[in-house]
Amino acid sequence: MSKPAANGTKLPRKRFYRARAHSNPLSDSHFPVPISPADFDYTLHFPNFHNSKKIEFADVGCGFGGLLISLSPLFPETLMVGMELRDKVSEYVKERILALRASNPLPHYQNISVVRTNSMKYIPNYFERGQLKKMFFLFPDPHFKEKNHRRRVISPFLLDEYAYVLGVGGVIYTITDVEELGEWMKSCLEEHPLFEAVDDQELRDDPVVELLATATEEGQKVARNQGETFRAVYRRISPT
Repeated sequence: MSKPAANGTKLPRKRFYRARAHSNPLSDSHFPVPISPADFDYTLHFPNFHNSKKIEFADVGCGFGGLLISLSPLFPETLMVGMELRDKVSEYVKERILALRASNPLPHYQNISVVRTNSMKYIPNYFERGQLKKMFFLFPDPHFKEKNHRRRVISPFLLDEYAYVLGVGGVIYTITDVEELGEWMKSCLEEHPLFEAVDDQELRDDPVVELLATATEEGQKVARNQGETFRAVYRRISPT
């Protein structure tokens, strides 16, 4: 069920961890959730970091962890977590990170981890007010039917929660290959009083932006099919 890395450490094989492309975020699932951010066990997820450091990046619906793994060397002192509802997929990401840690010298990949959770319900259980600097929503479930739009991970109500856990100046990154969803996410962000669009020059200078379309399995699939992507990047601002 795994393949050897360069030093003999076995990396998990994705085909043994396949699951549905998306999960219903409104269904009840059973997994441990911290009562509050103070109850989140940092020593379990980041054993080589001092426990005074806190998570600053969150990849919501992290899939198979491609973005986390690409971000890790770019921000080696920043703690980041992937949040994934599907149990098999979150287990794959966990095993992938552990294998990368074992096959690379310290401190490589010590700053990333994953939790199985429902971010639409439990974001405030993991992060304090203003704790995060970046949040990522890459190729989320489009929930095409209008009656299911309430399941979308970007919505006016959920943006209130994201604004709570993002510090002023923090950034939300979104991307999709579904034009209607791209317009929906952009419209929600544009209309929210606590977010403003990041200007084009800043986007060109941001090393993260290029990864939005290339780091994930879904993004690579879109590129192979020569598909179009629709991006919206917004900054958390102070209330006027």
